[in-house]
This record gives sequence, structure tokens and C-alpha cells, in this order.
Amino acid sequence: MASELAGLAVVSAAAAGALSYARLATSRLSPGIPRLAALLPVLLLLPVLPFAFASIHLRTISAFFFVWLCGFKLLLLAAGHGPLHPALPLVRFVACAALPVKVQDGKQQQQQQQPSRALPSGFLLSYAAKAALFAALVSARCCRARMPAYAVPVFDGAHVYLMLELFLASAAALARALLGAELEPQFDRPYLASSLGDFWGRRWNLMVPGVLRPCVYRPVRARLGAAAGVLAAFLVSGAMHEVMFYYITLEAGTGEVTAFFALHGACVVAERCWQGSGLWRPPRPTATALTLAFVTGTGSWLFFAPVIRSGLDKAIIAECEGMLALLERAGRNLAAAAHLV
Repeated sequence: MASELAGLAVVSAAAAGALSYARLATSRLSPGIPRLAALLPVLLLLPVLPFAFASIHLRTISAFFFVWLCGFKLLLLAAGHGPLHPALPLVRFVACAALPVKVQDGKQQQQQQQPSRALPSGFLLSYAAKAALFAALVSARCCRARMPAYAVPVFDGAHVYLMLELFLASAAALARALLGAELEPQFDRPYLASSLGDFWGRRWNLMVPGVLRPCVYRPVRARLGAAAGVLAAFLVSGAMHEVMFYYITLEAGTGEVTAFFALHGACVVAERCWQGSGLWRPPRPTATALTLAFVTGTGSWLFFAPVIRSGLDKAIIAECEGMLALLERAGRNLAAAAHLV
């Protein structure tokens, strides 16, 4: 634990320094090749930072933050596109670059001004329930081998969803405290998705489509059409997931994760063609059930296979159990201290 905390301090300082340099350098250069050249040292440093962690969770989450999201944001900055801009205050620039967040624009904040005052209690209650459910899933992991075949993909999918949302919500809470601003949501109830396009584009891990649209989809769509843009975005997502899996397994990718996203990209294109043709569409509850069944089924086949085959799923669960035990001890210590007071 001490070594991981030391690694966290080193990584945080290195990232803050590199991003401060990125802001300073780009403020003096015009968009294009000059900015890209100035950002190259930062883009080369970011993939190294996650290796400071021995923990699979810290290594993978930091890779997602720095290698994928921050790297793509810096590429957009080099081209003169948001969400980053050299004119942003330093703290906001660093937080928006390093953390998986996007600050709401003025119109969104005005529209949500009244509801946001009532947000904290509902927010805390929702995430407390999700944390309790995640703890229950971790505790029940020993029963996974005895589950029916149809239940395993649902179990694995729920585990990944809750773990991701809790990690990203923690990062968003830090960003909200630093920035004092409302942030765009990171998830929007993906279990209610009525189509693959709805699931990937509007509900699941929204920071990813937030960088893939301007980096990949829109440039390709402008040249080759919407279908090519969708396929390109999913292929890039698959390639980046292979990179994320490398940080998990520390082994070369097998291509299965890329195949998963290529399959889903092709299905989203086919889905759009079907919807545009005016043919029969199933009722929303049926469409939601079919969408979730397809995502969990193909995920079990292609997405989870590399981690399970390597046996690292057991190490990941062991880390989760360790974190839960640490939180439980901390809670007991706080309760004991409060009782003494």
C-alpha cells in the first residue's frame, strides 16, 4: 500500500507538470504541426506513467485516464479543438485533461440549475447503493463457477459496470471539488438502452464517445460517410481497448477485443439501416432485453476471454476484496473514534 501511495504521488506530480507544460507550450503556438511537435514529449510520457503501479486497478485506470482520454484530448488540442484550450485557468486545464470529465457549457448549467440543488442527497444515495451492490458481487464471485451459463455474462457485465461507474464517479467528485463546476454525466443508465447505438453512443462510459466523435467519427464521416465513420470509431475503440488490456495482462493483445468492437460497429451500422428503412421495430422493453443480451453474450465470448484465460480475473477480485476490507477497517476505526468522542 505504501509503495502504491508513493507511486500515486509521483504519477500525480509528473502528470501535473507535463500538462502545465502542455498548456504553456500550446499558448504560444498555432494549431497544427507546431503544437503537435511541442506536445510530443507529453504524449510519449503519458503511456509510461501507469507502470508506476503494481496494482492492476491503479495501472489500468491511470492508463485509461492518461493514455486514452488525456492523449486524445491533447491531440484535439494540437488541432485547435476542445475541450482543452490554452486560455483555460491552469487548474481547470490540468483537471480536465487528466481526469475523465467534461465541464458542462453555460446553457446546460442554466437548464440544470434548479435540479442540481437537490442532487447531492440523491447522488450519494444512488452511489451508496451501487457500492453496496458491487461489494455483494465481489463477495459472490466465489460462486461464479457454479452459476448457470446464461447468468455468467450478466454477472461479469454488472461487475464491470459498477466498478467503472464507482471509479469514474470518484474522479468526477475530485474534479468537481477542484473546479467548482457542473460536469457532464459519465453514464446514463446503460441497462435501459434500447439499441446498440443508444448503448454505446448515449449511455455507456460517455467520456469515450466524447473523444472518439471529434477525433475519429466526424473527420471520417466528412470524407467517407456516416457508416465509415461509425466503423472507424469502433475500430479505434477496439484498438485502444487492446492497449488497456495490455496494461491489465502485460501481454500482447489477441485481437479478440478489437473483434468485439468491430462486430458491434458493424451491427450499429446495420441497426441504423434497419431503423431508416421504416421496417417493424420491437417494443422498447423487448428491444432493451435484446440489446443487453447481445452486449453481454458477445462480451462473454470476446471481451472477457483474454482476462479470464490469463487467470487475472482472480487477481482483480483479490484486489477488490482487499480494497473492501480496507474500507471496512477504516469505517470501524471511524465509528470507534466517534464513539469515544
